[in-house]
Amino acid sequence: MEAKTEIIFDKLVYSCAFKQYRGFEDFISEYFLGFQVSGETHAFHADQKIVIKENTIILVKKNQLIRTIKYPSLSGKYEFISITLDHDELYQYAFENKIIIDDQYDIEPIMIVEANDFLNTYFLSLSPYIHKTKQATPKLAALKIREAIELLLQSNPDFKYILFDFSEPYKIDLEEFMNQNYMFNVPITTFAQLTGRSISGFKRDFSKIFHTSPRKWLRDKRLEEAMYRIKYNQEKPVDFYLDLGFENLSHFYYVFKKKFGLTTSELI
Repeated sequence: MEAKTEIIFDKLVYSCAFKQYRGFEDFISEYFLGFQVSGETHAFHADQKIVIKENTIILVKKNQLIRTIKYPSLSGKYEFISITLDHDELYQYAFENKIIIDDQYDIEPIMIVEANDFLNTYFLSLSPYIHKTKQATPKLAALKIREAIELLLQSNPDFKYILFDFSEPYKIDLEEFMNQNYMFNVPITTFAQLTGRSISGFKRDFSKIFHTSPRKWLRDKRLEEAMYRIKYNQEKPVDFYLDLGFENLSHFYYVFKKKFGLTTSELI
């Protein structure tokens, strides 16, 4: 049985798999709260790897790139439930409760939330809606998001400094960011947004730093890493081409030979 992702209502997602499954490369635009029901999720962010074990609750930071691999449990099943804490609901909550956050906080991309009876019961309360999407209404979604916010703040009041930071992404070091995230296969507009730039500003700054276009630099950077893995690590392209941002194997072979003038089999 193949992996599947089911949207129960607009902000609540249930993922299920029965074999190892490579998730998509996601641009996380909103905070979300997640619960690993069974199995494990291995999440990759820049040069970090986070292992999310069974019965773990996580809070995932907004405005970042994450790649995942999903591993079923010994019983053969992978399950993960997540609920998006979207900007509008967070803003409304902050307004009603007169919460104002002026400073930005540097936080980990994925935070482990200490479990308690209230949070565990909260996720159990979401289970009945799996496979019963007709019973899940927009009004119910808003109530469940509000409940999640309340429970998070109850478990750790300092979460307010994270959840209610409504500032736009600030301009960050472009060279460092690109060298850490070049392997993510996302549009140039996403890279621009994550570095706190307009698309025109991103291309202008990129040209000043790398003296080439983003598209060409990304292709060459990925190919150079591929060359290193094949030549020095004895890795096969089929094992890593997706991890380096190539959409399919045949395209990888084509651009590799075009750049280096030889096939990958000639290196092994």
